[in-house]
Amino acid sequence: MAYHELGVSSDKARISIIAPHGFLSSRLAGIPPISASLLEAFGVRLVTYDLPGFGESDPHPNRSLNSSALDMLYLVDTVALNDKFWIVGYSSGAMHAWAALKYIPNRIAGAAMFAPMVNPYESSMTKEEMSRTWEKWTRRRKLMYYLARRFPKFLNYFYRQSFLSGKHGQIDKWLSLLLGNKVSKWGFSLSDLLPQRKCTGKGILPWFRFMYSQAECEITGFVGPIHIWQLSGLIIFSSITPKQGMDDQVVPPSMTDYVARVLPNAVVHKLPEEGHFSYFFFCDKCHKEIFSTLFGSPQGPIRTDQQKPSKDGAEEASASPDHTLR
Repeated sequence: MAYHELGVSSDKARISIIAPHGFLSSRLAGIPPISASLLEAFGVRLVTYDLPGFGESDPHPNRSLNSSALDMLYLVDTVALNDKFWIVGYSSGAMHAWAALKYIPNRIAGAAMFAPMVNPYESSMTKEEMSRTWEKWTRRRKLMYYLARRFPKFLNYFYRQSFLSGKHGQIDKWLSLLLGNKVSKWGFSLSDLLPQRKCTGKGILPWFRFMYSQAECEITGFVGPIHIWQLSGLIIFSSITPKQGMDDQVVPPSMTDYVARVLPNAVVHKLPEEGHFSYFFFCDKCHKEIFSTLFGSPQGPIRTDQQKPSKDGAEEASASPDHTLR
């Protein structure tokens, strides 16, 4: 597993963030391109990594969202991240963020999602939510999802046929592999992340224990903060004035509406004039707004008596080279 580090060193990190990448990306993207000065100001250590089969990470044909969360746990323990860390998920990269909230919730301090992908076959979606999601996609894409769900083993062959892919070469092959992961069973529902009190045991004895407040209970789900940015539109600039364009065609806003319904504790930030790429990519102002929303006022890195400030009174942010775990 190949990973990349940005920001302050581990001994100075006030906040740790891990960011699984989206489709056709890699560890080198991270939060593209976030400035070292911003990471320094908030005392952030950012770790990104190549998903299995991407970049320099080895393939894992039998991977699942459960194994994805375990990969993440192995990574953060190896690089000695803080006991709890934040996770950032953008577009299809949000699948791995959802998995972390499901399978390793005790290690997650909070989550930030941007146009997050959810399972388009989620059974808990209402008919209206399902309709609003699927109506945004072309017939070719709908057929592609159908074949991926019904015949996943033959997806690579089906997708590369001209009537589906248009023969775009290697990109189509990568997309077909990713799509098969998207439409297969996730192994959990987003409603599982809703905090609930669960008491073990059934029968008379557990009932008596519950009545006398001695029942063995635990909180399931994810109790930390979840922030979701809904990127609903795309600004198209004409020769006269900017105007509102089409809805996000990659992750329809209905997916975020569904998340807001099943996870009412999640904070949804609706940006109707931002497209799928415009807010998360190449926007220093946006990155600062995001960090301020999540972490409040910048407090800088953790200082010790042995650390010497630079001439301008601030520690320099470090960018560690790439690493590979074996």
